[in-house]
Amino acid sequence: MADELKGNYEKVSKTFDALFHEMEKAVIGQREIVEQIVIAILADANVLVEGYPGLGKTMTIKTLARTMDLKFSRIQHTPDVMPSDITGTEIIEEVNGKRFFKFQQGPVFANIVLADEINRATPKTQSSLLEAMQEKQVTVGNKTYKLDPPFFILATQNPIEQEGTYPLPEAQQDRFLFKILMGYPTFEEEVKIAEQYTKKMEQPDIKAVMNKQTVLALQTLARQVPISNDLLERAVKIVEKTRTTPDKIEYGASPRASIGIITAAKARALLMGRNHVSEKDIEYVALPILRHRIILTFEAERKGVTRDDVIKEIVQKVK
Repeated sequence: MADELKGNYEKVSKTFDALFHEMEKAVIGQREIVEQIVIAILADANVLVEGYPGLGKTMTIKTLARTMDLKFSRIQHTPDVMPSDITGTEIIEEVNGKRFFKFQQGPVFANIVLADEINRATPKTQSSLLEAMQEKQVTVGNKTYKLDPPFFILATQNPIEQEGTYPLPEAQQDRFLFKILMGYPTFEEEVKIAEQYTKKMEQPDIKAVMNKQTVLALQTLARQVPISNDLLERAVKIVEKTRTTPDKIEYGASPRASIGIITAAKARALLMGRNHVSEKDIEYVALPILRHRIILTFEAERKGVTRDDVIKEIVQKVK
């Protein structure tokens, strides 16, 4: 199937339609959230999701792993979780009277890893995920272990109950391609959720519509989607503008944001079944890419201005 998708954008579009159809069996609403997570996977990047408890973050990522036929693992962060609980550790084994060290893999050795409530982990444990996120590898002692591609981390954090938490530093947040804000469902969606999950005990039958090789092929294809020089320059200008708006932004985004916007725009174009990047792709991805990469001035915060407000204003100004 992976070979069939190369350059066949109609086939790619049908594959994603099938994926969303399977997702909707278990995840009601949240279409935009699912789209953004899929875009991040296509861009071979990671996502930070912020939302209140009970909104279906775990269900969403677990279902996505099933539709893509990828190995899934979940890490529930608490202050007493140690780095070795995530990466793995060396244990002593004895065979025929001889002892030797054997590496026992931790939950990070999966294709899709849900790092739940990451802000409840200590800074040392949070940083243990950095190498995995950036280098796609884990170092334990003096040995380095490669992670099996595709590798994707979806970290979650709650905007409430901040007592006893360890907020992610800006430098670490910058490692995530997107910061997604997950809101409450609409009234109609919540009625459907209540009806579906109070009627029967069994879980929905989710079918895999792709496999590991397909995902890797789609990641390669996403990088090859062409973008015009005008749009590429617009992406860079949007990021540059975050550094030249001193009345509202104290610290702007780095070149990593420019790379992120272009990469994610290509991935969204592929998701939409197009063979080129459009203006809408740039505008769509700018918000989740920039909202965790800028720091507002005290004056802007005092006036009740949000990061999203400032980013939307910049996107509209930069044409």
